[in-house]
Amino acid sequence: MTSTATATVRPYRPEDAAALDDICVRTGHNGQDSRPHYTDPGVLPATFAAPYAHLEPGLTFVLDDGAGHAVGYVLGTADTPRFAADFRTRWLPAVAGRYPAPAGTPGSPDEVIAQLLHRPERMVVPELAAYPAHLHIDLLPEWQGRGHGRALMHTFLRALREQGVPAVHLVMATANTPARAFYDRLGFHAIDVPSFGADTAALGRGTDADPKTSG
Repeated sequence: MTSTATATVRPYRPEDAAALDDICVRTGHNGQDSRPHYTDPGVLPATFAAPYAHLEPGLTFVLDDGAGHAVGYVLGTADTPRFAADFRTRWLPAVAGRYPAPAGTPGSPDEVIAQLLHRPERMVVPELAAYPAHLHIDLLPEWQGRGHGRALMHTFLRALREQGVPAVHLVMATANTPARAFYDRLGFHAIDVPSFGADTAALGRGTDADPKTSG
């Protein structure tokens, strides 16, 4: 378990579920609050947070503020192809009714995310095969820039190493420049994925060493 000041990184507990959803919503628009941009921003945690806690609770960690409240998280999977398959069969049926797939080309931000929700196979990208794990990490704004992100990443990478996973990747919006600077400091490097547009970047790193710089 990793501690930073009064906050502590600890394993996810089921009672953290609502907080995970809230963190995802409040950081879901290029690191900013998504609520002004979505009719139902709940589609974001249904796609990018809750399925990981449900399907991979052993790789879900939260930043506890010292009073039992989750104010950040890191979550992911050790095996992206397996996770995509489980997402299809075990997660999507539970949320598809609330967030139906768009009938055609997405016409709103909500439909853009709903389309991603209904296409879990998008996670399986040949260029990322050497980085079988992937992750998502988010912190509420007031908890950023104090070393907590590094502590979360340290914990996640250690858990992957213990499972024998050699490398991890993430996919991010290129517009989120503060996040890119954070990942660069933690040793992530760009991975060329020709199918990604200019607004999307893939980054990866090995799990053999812990982040050494603050973030």
